[in-house]
Amino acid sequence: MRISLAIAGALIALPAAAHEISAPLSGEEPLAHKHVADEIWDLLLPQAEASADITVQGNTRRIRANGYPIKAPGQFPNRNNPHAISKKNYNLKVPLNPRKNSRSTNAHGSVFGIAINGVVMDPGTAEYWQNNRRSGWNYEALGGACKLGLDKYNAHVQPDGTYHYHGIPTGVVASSGGNKVPAMIGFAADGFPIYGQYGYSDPAGKSSMKKLKSSYRIKSGTRPSGPGGPYNGKFTQDWAFAAGAGDLDQCNGRFAVTPEYPDGTYHYVVTDTFPFIPRCWMGRPDPSFTRLKGRGQRSGLDAEQGGPTIDFATMTDNTAVAVQLIQAQRGHPPRLRPGGPPPQRGQRGPRPGGRQGGGQGGRSPCSGS
Repeated sequence: MRISLAIAGALIALPAAAHEISAPLSGEEPLAHKHVADEIWDLLLPQAEASADITVQGNTRRIRANGYPIKAPGQFPNRNNPHAISKKNYNLKVPLNPRKNSRSTNAHGSVFGIAINGVVMDPGTAEYWQNNRRSGWNYEALGGACKLGLDKYNAHVQPDGTYHYHGIPTGVVASSGGNKVPAMIGFAADGFPIYGQYGYSDPAGKSSMKKLKSSYRIKSGTRPSGPGGPYNGKFTQDWAFAAGAGDLDQCNGRFAVTPEYPDGTYHYVVTDTFPFIPRCWMGRPDPSFTRLKGRGQRSGLDAEQGGPTIDFATMTDNTAVAVQLIQAQRGHPPRLRPGGPPPQRGQRGPRPGGRQGGGQGGRSPCSGS
C-alpha cells in the first residue's frame, strides 16, 4: 500500500504540459489512453457520488457525468423546491474547435452548458405571470419575485430530479481559482469555454484582474402589458442589451487571453447580474444539449412546455409582445384568468399587477410586479 501511495504521489506531482487550444485541457486525456495514476486511484479510493469525465476524441470533446455536484448541495426537497436530486447519465459532446458565428442563437428553453463538475447550467424558468406562458412575461429565478428554493450555489432541482445552476456556480468558481485568475468552470453547448466573472483587465494579455460586467440594463418606463408597473428586473423581458454598456457582448462573452488559452479565445462569462448565465450562443450548439429538455419531461418547476417564445435578446421594447398576443387572440387583447382559460363574455379579467392564482394550491410561486 505504501508503494502504491508513493507512486500515485509521484505521478500526480508531475507538472502539466502547456497546450494549444485544440489539445486536451487540464483534467482531460484522449479517450483511448489512461494514466497509471488513474488506475491506482481507482484501487485506493471508493467510488464518489459525483462523477464527471471530460475527454477528447478526434475533433470532439466528450462529457460524461451523473449531474451530481462534487461539493454537497443544499437540502432537497425544501420548502420552496419539492423535488429530490436524482443522478443522470449525461453523454454530451461539443466541438473541440468551435467557430464563432456572425449572429447569435437563442438558448431559450435549452440547457446552455455544463460545469466541469458535471452539473448543467439552465438559467431559464417555467414561471410566467399568472401561470400563463402566452403572456410573454417570464419570471427570473434570481429576480426576487420567486422563491424557488435555490441553494448557496445558485442551484435547485427540476421535477425530473435534474440539479442545475441558475446563476454563478460559486463552489466551482472557488475551486477553479475564484478572483485570482480567470477561472474556467465549464463548456457551453457550442464548445466555447465558460469562465467565472473575473478576467484580465486587458483582454490581449495577462494583466490585473477585474470583475467583468454584463451589458444588459433594465429598460426604462413601464411594461405595456401583462403585470404592468415599472420595469424592475423581475421578468426576463425587463432587460435589454445595450452594446458597450459593459465588458461583454449579447451572449455575455468576449475574446480574451486566459491561462488555458494563452493566445486568446472567445468564451462566455457568468455574472452576478442579468443574464447571470448566458441566454444565447455565438457558435452552433450540439444537439446532445438541446435534446436534454425534449419531449416527455414532466411539467412543473422549470419544466419547459409548448407555446410561443420571445427572443428577448433582440427586443428593444415589449411592443412586439403585445402585438403577437393580440394576433393570437384574433385581434382582441388577451384577457386571461389566473391559471385558467380566457374569461367568458361578461366576465372580467385580472387587473395588471394584481395578485396571482392558479397552479397547485391555488397560488403561484411568484408574486409582485
